[in-house]
Amino acid sequence: QLNFGSIFLGNVPVHEEVHRCAGRIYGYRGCIRDFQINHKELFITDEALEGRNVENCNVPICDYHPCHNGGTCTSDEENWYCECPKLYTGKLCEFATCDENPCGNGATCFPKSRRDVVCLCPYGRSGILCSDAVNITQPSFSGTDVFGYTSFLAYSTIPNITFYYEFHLKFQLANHHSALQDNLIFFTGQKGQGLNGDDFLELGLRNGRVVYSYNLGSGTATIISKPLDLTLNVHVIHLGRNLQKGWLKVDDQKNKTVTSPGRLVGLNVFSQFYLGGYREYTPELLPKGPRFKNGFQGCIFDVQVRTGFNQGFKSPGIPEGHPNSGRSVGQCKDSPCSLIKCRNGGKCIETGSTVYCDCPTGWKGAFCTETVSVCEPEHEPPHLCQQGSTCVPLPNGYTCHCPLGTTGAYCEQG
Repeated sequence: QLNFGSIFLGNVPVHEEVHRCAGRIYGYRGCIRDFQINHKELFITDEALEGRNVENCNVPICDYHPCHNGGTCTSDEENWYCECPKLYTGKLCEFATCDENPCGNGATCFPKSRRDVVCLCPYGRSGILCSDAVNITQPSFSGTDVFGYTSFLAYSTIPNITFYYEFHLKFQLANHHSALQDNLIFFTGQKGQGLNGDDFLELGLRNGRVVYSYNLGSGTATIISKPLDLTLNVHVIHLGRNLQKGWLKVDDQKNKTVTSPGRLVGLNVFSQFYLGGYREYTPELLPKGPRFKNGFQGCIFDVQVRTGFNQGFKSPGIPEGHPNSGRSVGQCKDSPCSLIKCRNGGKCIETGSTVYCDCPTGWKGAFCTETVSVCEPEHEPPHLCQQGSTCVPLPNGYTCHCPLGTTGAYCEQG
C-alpha cells in the first residue's frame, strides 16, 4: 500500500465500514514496476508519501533495460539506478540538452554541458543562436572545433571533370602552428565509404607543404610541393590534370608533374565539392588517400575551375559561386566575438561563424550569467548524495532525499 494522496497502490487502508460494504478485501500480491498518470511516470518508491508492508521485488529491474540513450543499469538488493553517458540526464537518462533545440536556421545543436548548448551555425548565419545573417565573400574556416566537427562549404558536383580540369585558388593561413600540419583545402570523391579504389580528388596541407592527390581507380598519384614561404601573406595555387598526367604550381615554386599508375584515364566522382573541411564527422568515412584529419584554418578565396583547355574559369556551385550548404564558416577578418560580451570571467570562443561563451567554474548559460547549483553535475566539488537519492539545494548547502530502504546524511546507509 503506497499513499499518493487520494491514490492508493496495491491496497487501501481497511476500516469497519469497508468490511461491512464490501466484505473481505484482499490486497495485491506481486510486483508493480511502471506507474503512469496522464502520461507522467511516477517513480513508485521515490515519490510515495508513506507505505506499509512493502518490500523490494525480487525481479532484477536491470533485466528490463530501463535506461535510455545508452545508459547502463546497475542494481543491488536494495536499489537500482542508471549511469548516464555524457550529456544525458534524468533517472532513466531520458533527457538530453538538445531535445528542446534552441538553435535557429537549421544550425547543428551540440550539448556543451547537461544544461547548455552550442549552435554550430550554417552557411550565412552567425551568433549565439545563429540568428544573425552574415554576408560571406571570402570564407574563413576554423579547422576542427572542440566538438570534433570541421567547418566546411559544400558545392554542387563539378560536372565534366572526367578527363580534364584546372583549378586556381588563393588562401591565407591562420597565424598558428596547427594551420600547417594536417589540413584539408578541398575534396571531391566517388562514394565516400572508405573503399580502396574509389576515385577522388584532394588538396591539402601537411607539414608546411601543399599535397595534391587524385585516384582514377587504379592507384593514387600525389604531388608534394616545397615548404611554403611563410613570409607571404597570400598563397596562390594552380593545379590540373589531363588524363593520367597531373601538375601543381604553388606561389613562385617550379611546376611539378606526376602520372597516375595503372591504365585508367577518367576521374569519376559523384560527391559534392567540399571546401575547407568535410561534412562527415571523421575522415575515415572518406576514400582511402591522404585523409587529412583537420579542416583548413584560415581564408580560402577566388576558387576557380575549368573543365576544358579552351573554356573560361568559373566559380564552383549552381548558381555559380553559391554553395549548397556549409557549417561554421565566417567572413575573413571579421570576428563574431566583437559582438559578444561574456560575463563573470567567461571567454568568447569563435570557430568561423560559430560563437559561444566558455564559462569558468561555477557559471553557466549562454553568456555565463547563471550560477551552477550545488546539486548540478557541473558543480565543483560535486554533491555527495548517493546514486538513487535526490539532491535538494538549500540556502546554505544541500540535503539528500533518500529512497525507501536507505538513510544517512548522503543516503549511504542501508
